Amino acid sequence: MKINGQMRYLWRAVDHEGEGLESFVTPTRDKGASLKFIKEAMKRHGCPRAIVTDKLRSHTAALKEIAAADLQETGRRLNNRAENSHLPVRRRERAVLRFRKMKTLQKFTSVRASDRNHFSQERHLISRDLNRLRRSAPLAEWRIVMG
Repeated sequence: MKINGQMRYLWRAVDHEGEGLESFVTPTRDKGASLKFIKEAMKRHGCPRAIVTDKLRSHTAALKEIAAADLQETGRRLNNRAENSHLPVRRRERAVLRFRKMKTLQKFTSVRASDRNHFSQERHLISRDLNRLRRSAPLAEWRIVMG
């Protein structure tokens, strides 16, 4: 992401259901930044069974340093869950023509992640009829209030 014309990197931790756990903005994309992000995420959320990353070498180096290299999984489409949770940030970035400060980006991603987690319906776990029922009840109430 570009902030005031300078490239910054957004690191995201997402659990197996697609809920955002951590977001972190750094000016570099090296082993030190990766190590700091992974340690912080593991301190807050515990040690995971698997860590899915892209094929960036800084992830591998950082995981080797904390002796968790055997947990790393890389491959095609494995990190789609993290990429899809990143889309709202990209949309907002285009809409307002970039973020101006790293602090603004960090604040937006942390608030957006908790907001999305709260309202996420986990559509893949429920039937179509139940989803329709859950959507129609609030809509009917809204129509009564606005009616």
